[in-house]
Amino acid sequence: MNVKQAYDYSVLFLKANSVDEPEFKAKNIVCSIAEITLNDFILHKDDFIATKKLADYLWRLKSGEPLQYILGKWDFYESEFYVGEGVLIPRPETEELVEHAVNKAMTIKNPTIIDLCSGSGCIGISIAKKISNSKVYCIEKSEKAFSYLIKNCNALDNVIPINDDISNNIVTDMADIIISNPPYIKSNEIKSLQKEVQFEPKIALDGGTDGLDFYRIINDKWFERLKKNGYLILEIGNEQGTVIKDILTNFNNTTVIQDIFKNDRIVIAKRD
Repeated sequence: MNVKQAYDYSVLFLKANSVDEPEFKAKNIVCSIAEITLNDFILHKDDFIATKKLADYLWRLKSGEPLQYILGKWDFYESEFYVGEGVLIPRPETEELVEHAVNKAMTIKNPTIIDLCSGSGCIGISIAKKISNSKVYCIEKSEKAFSYLIKNCNALDNVIPINDDISNNIVTDMADIIISNPPYIKSNEIKSLQKEVQFEPKIALDGGTDGLDFYRIINDKWFERLKKNGYLILEIGNEQGTVIKDILTNFNNTTVIQDIFKNDRIVIAKRD
């Protein structure tokens, strides 16, 4: 079976099993197995492909396993990150969070940044790569997720990975920017999430009864780690914009920013 035949078969299989985005997922798995880029698909359409591996990937997609876990890596911001079971999958909307942090960091000489609930490290590492004169602490509690963070760091000199719980007293330098995409889904809503999300670690999704537990920890424990005139930049759920201001009582000038879909998505606050 060649690449084009494998793609056509995969699309039919995924459609027959009601898997969403069949063309996109089919092209990704076929190109991954053939070890070619998506852009080179046509150039290699007649190349041979391993059908046993293709069958495995298709059945995993049918079961609901995320495409990103199957591929083992995913693009985020300007880099590719290793992902898999036990780590939250990087999402496009979080790239906006990184962009806000990068813009702030560019105005600061040798900025120190702390990335809380770092997961794969996609946020902190992306900033560290973009701002080469920065020092970035990436703090992650889960040992599984931390293993991906270490792999993704690739020995970057300006990234300091820490395997710890953000509710503990963690020693870091004072920060110019604290950034986080913490768990923010309500506990009782986890089971209602789409099938693919169910494969992701609950620890990276569950924000407690009201979804706001980690924002309280950040307000209570991390305010003192932020320098005067430092910034707090957080991703939030699309219905949390109003209530988040009531939680971040230690911070000033709190602004809620909407994403491209007009949903509340990012909060930027400041320590005066």
